[in-house]
Amino acid sequence: MADPNDVRASKQLRSELGRKMIDVTQADVRVMHGVAYIRGVVKGIVGGPTDLKSALLQVGNGLRQKGIVKDVVIDAVYRQ
Repeated sequence: MADPNDVRASKQLRSELGRKMIDVTQADVRVMHGVAYIRGVVKGIVGGPTDLKSALLQVGNGLRQKGIVKDVVIDAVYRQ
């Protein structure tokens, strides 16, 4: 059974990525045991960030500073 804290953190992670206009439809985005994982192909939405790597790092750092996740692992291919 999934940890309710991980489920909540996954939803918040997806929400933050959407707010930053980052398309993760071709990526696996989840939180397991307090660690956020972003794996796969990540794209920017038209009008979104031009530097996807720094935008993902900002999202990860923000969630870490708020105490929502312990760490963030990004294993992604960036496409514009």
